[in-house]
Amino acid sequence: MQPAALPDLAHTHPRPVHWLATAAAMAAVVAGAGLLQPDAATATTAAAATAGSPEAPPRPAPEAAGAAYPLECGGAPSVVARQATGDLDGDGSPETVAVARCDAGSGTPPSGLYVLTRDRTGAARVVATLVEPTSRQNVESLTVRDGVVTATLLGYSTPDVPRCCPDVRESAEWRWQGGAFTRSKAGAAAQSV
Repeated sequence: MQPAALPDLAHTHPRPVHWLATAAAMAAVVAGAGLLQPDAATATTAAAATAGSPEAPPRPAPEAAGAAYPLECGGAPSVVARQATGDLDGDGSPETVAVARCDAGSGTPPSGLYVLTRDRTGAARVVATLVEPTSRQNVESLTVRDGVVTATLLGYSTPDVPRCCPDVRESAEWRWQGGAFTRSKAGAAAQSV
């Protein structure tokens, strides 16, 4: 057997004192890391941010298909025919404007034009009715731009006009003013729900 060229090193034969020294050194490293933490994160989650605070991300527009509309359909389901989104009241969160009607299967049932927002739970809810279904009008087109709702309404000049063939076309605009939607073209102001 050949003798080792290197001297016998003490650390090659671990003793309990070596393990205690290693454990103490590791504890000091962990304690030091705990004291030297980075600054707290500044990102906020949507759940933690409150509406209206500068850090709050804008909430998405409510889903028109999930809302309960004030329609009397006699047991038939309702259907959303058109929708448009935009910030109507200037709060930074978009609203949805929806054209809803009864799904009658045949004929041309009248439409209702509704403004939807989110409630505290995030569900869509109707906050204003711009066109009542009882007005017996249909909404042909719908846009939301710069806080203004614009719609083309089709109606009937007399009760004798067949419901398949509207003979009156009207353009109407609504804008949020003074806490309510006001109609800027001919016609009455929208009714709040």
